[in-house]
Amino acid sequence: MNWYKYASPVNFYPLAGKILPWLTGLTVLLFAVGLYLSFFVAPPVDFQQGHSYRIIFIHVPAAWMGMFLYVLMAVYAGIGWAFNARLASMMATAIAPTGAIFTFISLVTGSLWGRPTWGVYWAWDARMTSTLILMFLYIGFISLQSSIEDTRRADRAGAVLALVGVINIPIIYFSVQWWNSLHQGATIRIANKPTMATSMLVAMLVLLAACWIYSIAVILARVRCIILERERDAPWLAEPVS
Repeated sequence: MNWYKYASPVNFYPLAGKILPWLTGLTVLLFAVGLYLSFFVAPPVDFQQGHSYRIIFIHVPAAWMGMFLYVLMAVYAGIGWAFNARLASMMATAIAPTGAIFTFISLVTGSLWGRPTWGVYWAWDARMTSTLILMFLYIGFISLQSSIEDTRRADRAGAVLALVGVINIPIIYFSVQWWNSLHQGATIRIANKPTMATSMLVAMLVLLAACWIYSIAVILARVRCIILERERDAPWLAEPVS
């Protein structure tokens, strides 16, 4: 199969439409399984944090997704800028709102988790502050693109901001090692054994997979709308498409 042909909006649009129903069903299934595991299978009480620890099953996947989607957005924006690839720029535009939502969720759930754990909803901790900066970068990207009428200029300006902002991602990740932080270190490491119970780890990974599939589905739906908006005068739109 020639996958390069799907780099064109005319070919990508119907493909995304065919994939969406499957992704939607898988998202619902994974969220249902993940929430069941996190509420009914994972240990009922953490000896230090009580039931409040269950927030991690939403907070941690949301935080990971906020960072991963920003890197993905920057990659697509950079490809669109470097190679004048229209679909790549559209993908970057479609990713930004989903990344911003996950980052917002991580900030809110982190604050709710912090109150019983640290005694405050917000502390100017290195990781919390750098995550807040990530939220502002998403908002800046979306606002910058919205403020420029010419879509090509908007894509280029957004690409510059996205690529410069990537430097914040390693700062978020390594902040607990570089500075004194209220956050605990990583509990899931590729090279070492995880420091959490297996049932907790499985629940978290299932919900992370659910967030990934949800993100793909929402981004594909959004990019189809962007294609229709930007390609509205293209001849292929006059033909029936699914």
